[in-house]
Amino acid sequence: MTSRLSLALAGDAVALPERRILVLRPPADAWLSDLPGTPVAVQGFKPDHDALAARGFEVVPEAGGTADAAVVFLSRAKALSLASIAEACAAVPEGATVVVDGQKTDGVDSVLRQCRKMFEVGEVFSKAHGKTFSFPAKAAPADWSPPPARVAGFVTRAGVFSADGIDRGSALLADHVGGLSGRVCDLGAGWGYLSAQVLASADVRECTLVEAEHAALACARENVTDPRARFVWADATSWTGGPFDAVVSNPPFHTARRADPALGRAFIVAAARLLAPRGRLLMVANRHLPYEETLKEYFATIQVLDDRDGFKVIAANTTKRQRGRA
Repeated sequence: MTSRLSLALAGDAVALPERRILVLRPPADAWLSDLPGTPVAVQGFKPDHDALAARGFEVVPEAGGTADAAVVFLSRAKALSLASIAEACAAVPEGATVVVDGQKTDGVDSVLRQCRKMFEVGEVFSKAHGKTFSFPAKAAPADWSPPPARVAGFVTRAGVFSADGIDRGSALLADHVGGLSGRVCDLGAGWGYLSAQVLASADVRECTLVEAEHAALACARENVTDPRARFVWADATSWTGGPFDAVVSNPPFHTARRADPALGRAFIVAAARLLAPRGRLLMVANRHLPYEETLKEYFATIQVLDDRDGFKVIAANTTKRQRGRA
């Protein structure tokens, strides 16, 4: 299906030069081939980054250098969307075209209202429950690209998970990681809060932080300076490493704005693959999420260690051999 951005370009609702175009946060299936000139995708989410690279596009995890125009795909985190627009404006000459594309569920209407206050927004192209619009670049408001913040002594950035405070589920799981030892993996490590608690134990020989969001992992590198820490930018559901004596995880359960328990189940399967035969998984999840059947399929014993404030902490021990596992 032709994208809204492609239709907006074809109908001259927006226009881009046939030169270097910076494309911020494009999804894996973005129609970049329809853009004139040379698109350079800036995508820090590893699954989307790899999917775009596999399609033959130039992809970088962070913006660098300059471009002649920019396209911004909105995300569900408004702070990240505004930061991306500010980044686009800073990367192109004043007066160059900045195009913004987003779904209603990504808050495009709210972003459009804010852009109209700051920029000379041209025609708005509406299609498929979303909007595409453009404006000539100029400096964005300073508060659209805030500096890294500090939360309880930890560095965070706009758009990363739990940027405004320690996640309640992670705080609950942290109460149960004190007895770990050997090689530990923090699967979906975010900005490093859980790993810092894991490394408080002298019995931990190594802690590997696996995180798909490049910006979050950059924060983790600042937050976890223990020499026993290793940092891996990877899709936790497909990364191959280990074996580990323990895996800790506060798995995500949203794809875009939709609850998606399959994502958490994929983390459980990945943990079973990464663990040594007698390894242990410690995970936290929202109480209502149906993970027990998957846990029973991949682990010999499971136990709910804690159940409060809408979360449950589960320990799963001794992985079962699964067909197709190495």
